[in-house]
Amino acid sequence: MAKQLKITETVLRDSHQSLIATRMTTAEMLDILPELDKVGYHSLEAWGGATFDSCLRFLNEDPWERLRTIRANVKNTKLQMLFRGQNILGYRHYADDVVEYFVQKSIANGIDIIRIFDALNDPRNLKTAINATKKEGGHVQAAISYTTGPVFSNEYFAKYAKTLEEMGADSICIKDMAGLLKPYDAFDLVTAIKSVCSIPVQLHTHYTSGLASMTVLKAVEAGVDVVDCAISPMAMGTSQPATEPIVATLQGTPYDTGLDLKQLDVIAKYFDKLREKYLKSGQLDPKVLKVNVNSLMYQVPGGMLSNLISQLKQAGKSDKLQEVLEEVPRVREDAGYPPLVTPTSQIVGTQAVFNVLMGERYKNVTKEFKGLVRGDYGKTPVDIKPEFVKKIIGDEPRITSRPADAIAPEMDKLRAELGDKAKQDEDVLSYALFDQVALKFFAKRDEGDVIKSALDAAKDAKYHVNIHEVK
Repeated sequence: MAKQLKITETVLRDSHQSLIATRMTTAEMLDILPELDKVGYHSLEAWGGATFDSCLRFLNEDPWERLRTIRANVKNTKLQMLFRGQNILGYRHYADDVVEYFVQKSIANGIDIIRIFDALNDPRNLKTAINATKKEGGHVQAAISYTTGPVFSNEYFAKYAKTLEEMGADSICIKDMAGLLKPYDAFDLVTAIKSVCSIPVQLHTHYTSGLASMTVLKAVEAGVDVVDCAISPMAMGTSQPATEPIVATLQGTPYDTGLDLKQLDVIAKYFDKLREKYLKSGQLDPKVLKVNVNSLMYQVPGGMLSNLISQLKQAGKSDKLQEVLEEVPRVREDAGYPPLVTPTSQIVGTQAVFNVLMGERYKNVTKEFKGLVRGDYGKTPVDIKPEFVKKIIGDEPRITSRPADAIAPEMDKLRAELGDKAKQDEDVLSYALFDQVALKFFAKRDEGDVIKSALDAAKDAKYHVNIHEVK
């Protein structure tokens, strides 16, 4: 039976991560937060993913302060974050005590829903984060990293979804990070998951291949409970499908979202002004806004594509892009068909670049690629051929247990290393994830050279977009 569709708005996180490399500041968000809170969204995806790294590394902001600011201005809507399982928000596996403390502090500072995924769909890498979220009273949304390949059938994904439900998930997310999920496949996939799971199912997809709105519509017809959308000025391209057309399409149907297009227009006008600013400054490259149906062929997510282009440009070999795109699926096959999402997308992509630039495959192998083959990141969906393992890591022993089992507790050591540089409990977590970047940030903070609060920054004309001008 059809039911009202709910919407998660991504403009505060994945939308600007996908379009402008996560450079939206907290000050730029500030005035619109109360208006976003009035819409009646299922949730606002506002934190996690690359926002944490970007705040510290590029924006001179404390990511924890950002979360607290958003929470203070969003009273009625659930806040959601993206969490990379045992990787947290970093690029390696962390000890269980770091994962547990990070979850505790995320929820204490205002997060309601934690979307937890693993790049290899290895459930062992989600166990600690799921248990910690349950313990803190948060909502566990366990995510399936969607991809295609020889083993990735609807049965494979439905079985994985059932495993996640049994592990304690409160809802399931189909995380289609590269926009590979086609409309009729979405209908079948949602149907398959719904047939074995009794918890809500949410769909996250990207517009990269031009399919996303159609994919959402077929998922809705199959009974999906929630979909991720972005307000129109920050939608499409490598971002999510636009919120308003989905709302308009479903008006008057049994799936009607109940959201008010007039209120969404207030939000759209605000982000229109920011979009103009990003286009003018060059932060928003029109290239990321076009449809690229080749992503279906190469399975390269938008963020990974920009990384590949950047790596080749730095090497003065931009003309080799097509060769690299053709090499990516071959490297992925050699490595046991990992879904291409952080960090596996970077690992496979960088190795593909090396293979092409060296003129010989695997002449130079990155330490991360060796780690992937060795089992540092978990079990790959397909077993890697023994002869390939030997070629890459020689006679080194492989890790077959849960990788984090081999990592000793880290919190005491981290606290001791950081010492009196920590001005709040959360600083030790910033240091745990991005040690050198965090230390630089703390030093600037001590000198009074960081954005102390979004409110102060918002008073600065260069950050300010007046909400009263757009209402």
